Amino acid sequence: MSHIEQSHILQALSRVEDPEIGRPITELDMVKSVEITGTDVAVVIYLTIAGCPMKSTITDNVRAAIEEIDGVGEVTVSTDVMSDEQRRNLRMRLRGGQDDPVIPFSQPDSTTRVFAVASGKGGVGKSSMTVNLAAALAARGLSVGILDADIYGHSIPHMLGSSEAPNMVEDMIMPPQAHGIKHISIAHFTEGNAPVVWRGPMLHRAITQFLTDVFWGDIDVLLVDLPPGTGDVAISISQLLPTAELLIVTTPQAAAAEVAERAGTIAQQTRQRVRGVIENMAAMVLPDGSTMDIFGTGGGETVATRLSELLGTSVPLLGSVPLDPALREQGDQGTPIALHDPASPSGAAVTAIADQLLRREGSLSGVQLGVNPTR
Repeated sequence: MSHIEQSHILQALSRVEDPEIGRPITELDMVKSVEITGTDVAVVIYLTIAGCPMKSTITDNVRAAIEEIDGVGEVTVSTDVMSDEQRRNLRMRLRGGQDDPVIPFSQPDSTTRVFAVASGKGGVGKSSMTVNLAAALAARGLSVGILDADIYGHSIPHMLGSSEAPNMVEDMIMPPQAHGIKHISIAHFTEGNAPVVWRGPMLHRAITQFLTDVFWGDIDVLLVDLPPGTGDVAISISQLLPTAELLIVTTPQAAAAEVAERAGTIAQQTRQRVRGVIENMAAMVLPDGSTMDIFGTGGGETVATRLSELLGTSVPLLGSVPLDPALREQGDQGTPIALHDPASPSGAAVTAIADQLLRREGSLSGVQLGVNPTR
């Protein structure tokens, strides 16, 4: 290309997305100016806030996109900050022209699948399953978010290895990302390891804000990490996200299965669908290839069978995830086992469950239609 025009630059920049928003910077009016001097190009990019943590990523991607243009010489990228009015216009654009916040996942045209991960009691690995399922789905190329609704026992940012704080665009919260997973938690708004001491109305308000004030973008899947039991937050989620499908996590232990059954039967009152049961901490695979049933056997199948009878619909056992020290270790280190070692027994089990969640009942995916080309 012997002659470089502004249209060539803008076309290249249309392939550069804002990492937090997930849309082209040209669509978001983030390109302030383009100057071309011979073969040299100088561009100025608007940032949403002065301390934008994605500044380096955006400028590097802008420079790389322009340098791909044939014949371009020196490329200079500088930044400016949006004015208050520009941020207000951006907020309106991201909210589809609506000034008042809405829950995008409860809108009739929403294509996001929402899974609420529940358990009857704590300590069964519910948050671990949430994080690893999210990681497995993200590894499949899906855009995934996690809402940490376990206000009192929040742990999602730690398990994702995330230490970034959310950014604000006007009154919109831009969630941080880790391993490509957007996430929000009350941990982002508390000092250190300070406890949260709230009653029901405050819990409901917090969950509402996480759904309305956070800009989730066009994500494919939202996983909601519920607190144990059937209390205020579970009820709030059923009201705010009525189409959310429940994933019930239990261990093989009979006592845990009995309590998990209660968490599933809440669907009778909330009219939510129970997508299936996940059995965690199943038989541990020993170095010699043998297995040890530390927490017993059959709890997951028992819960699935009982819920099928009580709810009058098929509730499958989606899978059994073996007790695996590596799953715990990677959670502590902030790298889910589904990403760190997907071929491990626990990583493979989680991935197989994630693959089942991708399939919708009634889907034609994989069905032979018997159509043959004519000659």
